[in-house]
Order: sequence, then C-alpha cells, then structure tokens
Amino acid sequence: MDKKTVTVTIDYDLWKEAREKGLNMSGFFNERLDEYLRNNKKRKIKAIIIAGGMSSRLMELTDDKPKCMLEINGKTILQRQIETFHKCGISDITVIRGYKSEKINYTSVKYVYNKNYRRNNILESLMYAESEMDEELVVSYSDILYEKEVVDKLLRSEADISLIVDTDWIGQYKDRFQHPIEEAENVVVKDNNIVKLGKSINVNEAYGEFIGLAKFTKKGADILKKEHMRVKKQIGSNSPFHEALSLEKAYLTDMIQELIDKGYTVKNVDIKGKWMELDTIEDFQKAEKIIK
Repeated sequence: MDKKTVTVTIDYDLWKEAREKGLNMSGFFNERLDEYLRNNKKRKIKAIIIAGGMSSRLMELTDDKPKCMLEINGKTILQRQIETFHKCGISDITVIRGYKSEKINYTSVKYVYNKNYRRNNILESLMYAESEMDEELVVSYSDILYEKEVVDKLLRSEADISLIVDTDWIGQYKDRFQHPIEEAENVVVKDNNIVKLGKSINVNEAYGEFIGLAKFTKKGADILKKEHMRVKKQIGSNSPFHEALSLEKAYLTDMIQELIDKGYTVKNVDIKGKWMELDTIEDFQKAEKIIK
C-alpha cells in the first residue's frame, strides 16, 4: 500500500516562538503535524485569481496578451501562481478573464469572464466569480508572486477575513522608480486588527502594505457577497465609493474598508518580504534576476 507523503511548513516566527518558550522541539513538530492533519482532513479551499484587467504601464508588453501571461524565466506569472496553490493543496482554482481572455487557456483551472473589463476594476471583476464563493477561499491579484510559505501562513488564519500584510514593505520600493511608494495599498492596524486601508494612507502612518492576497472563510465570503449587494442597491454602480470614483471603479480595498466600517473584523497576517508585485518594466527586470 502506497504511503502519502505530507510536507508541513513551519514558518520562522512559529519556530522562534517555540524555542523561546523552551518547548520540546520533537513534541512541538508532532503537534503541528497533528494540527495540520485535523484542519485539512475535510477542509475544502478554493482560490480565485483576478486577471481581467488591462495593464496601462506595460502596454508595450501586453499589446497581445494579459499581464498575467508575461513570462519570467520561462514561466508565466499565472502559471507560477497556480503551481504555488497546488503546492499548498489548493486545486479548485478559478481565473477571472477579461482582456485578451483567449490567451489564458490552462486546462487545470476554471474560468469566468468579466465582460466589462474595460470599464470596471478589481472589486467588480472579482464579483463575476460570486458563484464560486461558496467555500473557504483565497483571493489573489494576478500580478503578484509569493512564496509557498506566504500562502501557508494565510491558510492558518482562523479569522473570517484575513489579508496578507508586508510589514517590511518600504524595502520593496527601493530603486523602484516607475511605481511610486504613494501607490501602495497600505494598512493601519490597531489592537491586532486592520482598521484602515487604501492608497491614501500616509507612509508614516502605515503599519504595512496589503500585497493583494486575502482569505475568506465561508462566513467571510457570505459577508462579502451580502455587503456588496447591499452597497450596489444603495448607491448603484456610478456613485463614489470610499477612495474610488465609483463602485464600478472600486478596488477590493474599498470594499474591505466598507466591511470594517460596518463593524466586521479584518485580520492582518504579517509577513516580511517573500513576494513581489510585477507592474512595470523595472519590476520584470528585477524579477528575471531573482526568480528561477
């Protein structure tokens, strides 16, 4: 009978905490393995990748393909994301297509089509996959790369709504001249919860940067769908919404801020680096040097 091999990743912060508490390391690792097996025995997790938009900064590269289909050392951004999710045990993946949708044709994923990709933005693009939001799910921007341990850490969060936040974010903008630091989606944290997020947050006020990777439990996904429907009924698609000119043009961060303002808890899951955004020629040149 074949035995299944399970690899459990324990991040440095957790290992350091165990050492500081003087825990028996063998027992500690066995406990983490037991915890992993309990949590994943019947756990079904989906992933949704928002890949419908056009890329204004990379038009010379994206004239005939979406940004997520640009290659870094022989693999597209989207292919690398899919592989990372597979390594984390997530096989139910939906990609939201829009611009040059015919160029995205991986057979291992499902697709929905954002027919209004020229007019709308990240939030409304995500809601085209509303029918897939019936289980616990991870939501990802399509122009970011992250290591497996970043996703693993997100999956360990028990909060209904969790966002990956890079607390070492300023270092990401060193020598990054084509994407100014003022455009970072920053967060403010109070009492271990996110209380404010968006591009308008001052650098000195920011706790960290939301990288574009979030997790919703089934309850959290239901909250997102319910509150989005309420907002749409109340203000329509063309009224201003938080930092956006309209709901149609809103970012995911605008909707998350709405949830916070309505009293829902949004948890930060902190990392230090181990990811990068690919938004400019400069970013791709850097990625070619450091990503294999």
